[in-house]
Amino acid sequence: MEGLEFEFGKGFTFSKHVPKEISHFERVFDVFKELLTHTSGNIEEAFEWLETLDNEYDIFSDEYTLQDFEDDLKKRGYIKEEIDPEEGNSGKGAGKKILTAKLESALREYALDQIFGKLKKSGVGNHRTSKIGVGDERDGENRAYQYGDDLSLVNMTESLKNAQINNGISDLRLTENDLIVEETKHKAQMSTVLMIDISHSMILYGEDRITPAKKVAMALVELIKRKYPKDTIDIIVFGNEAWPIKIKDLPYLKVGPYHTNTVAGLELAMDILRRKRNTNKQIFMITDGKPSCVQLPTGEFYKNSNGLDEMIVGKCLNKAAQARKLKIPITTFMIAQDPYLRQFVELFTAQNNGKAFLTGLSGLGQMIFEDYEKNRIKRI
Repeated sequence: MEGLEFEFGKGFTFSKHVPKEISHFERVFDVFKELLTHTSGNIEEAFEWLETLDNEYDIFSDEYTLQDFEDDLKKRGYIKEEIDPEEGNSGKGAGKKILTAKLESALREYALDQIFGKLKKSGVGNHRTSKIGVGDERDGENRAYQYGDDLSLVNMTESLKNAQINNGISDLRLTENDLIVEETKHKAQMSTVLMIDISHSMILYGEDRITPAKKVAMALVELIKRKYPKDTIDIIVFGNEAWPIKIKDLPYLKVGPYHTNTVAGLELAMDILRRKRNTNKQIFMITDGKPSCVQLPTGEFYKNSNGLDEMIVGKCLNKAAQARKLKIPITTFMIAQDPYLRQFVELFTAQNNGKAFLTGLSGLGQMIFEDYEKNRIKRI
């Protein structure tokens, strides 16, 4: 295959394309990042999996060993050793291996490549609105100049055409009446809260649902940081209770022995969004179970996993209606086919006037991105 080059004054020349050679480290590093996501950031467990895979698929060789790979990770700043404070520098063995911020960032980039890879070719953008005026982004439409318009928006080509038509070539003059400006559109900002269910059902029946949810969260965060830097995203998790987590903690996310307190998650999400100044706000909820828990005024938890509990569902629907009044749409991504979950989501979605998707794990990321794109239009 040949590559294309251009030299000014000489036209196009063709040169032989030489594919980039993938190093031993890069080849193993992709496998290692996948394993780290599955092991929730447990480096030792990921190394054990690498050894197991090596025994079956010959990942390493005499030329490049597992120890070489570990040394490279340290040299490149992806992992470091944390000394146990009780042992100090007594020399009683190596410290615990931990991920660095550089590796946490690499995991988000890896998730982005896996889920949204085909979108990376598009340029940096922001959320478009239908509102026309003095905005941030040129629209491609033209109109006559009006007093007060920014002169940087004047389309000189179209303006000169106007001058030629209005005044003729022999007396070419450019007047205010000839000026044409390019129309612009405002860019809206979006504030998103992503709710992730970490109840025990996310790993039940031999199906790992938390790892795909984690990947989607990491990919969405990285996509927003790159493509929509003016937007904000907050991540919260909910089980018996709900709490926010930092972006850097996403790789370490695990499920717990929890029920599903959807009410607590929605309360926290709305509290976060109330403090945002953006006009556009939304909640994404990834869940695989019906709500089965609420916290009572006494502080105790009321739990019921059998069917749809009328009291729990009622509180959830109240929160959905409250979010609707605040103009916060909720999009629910169901990653299970439990009939009770589907019944609840139908009621919940109708109450919020939001949206719901029944999705398999493989299609989760694309569905979330598509909905994120559609929700960019500013509600006026």
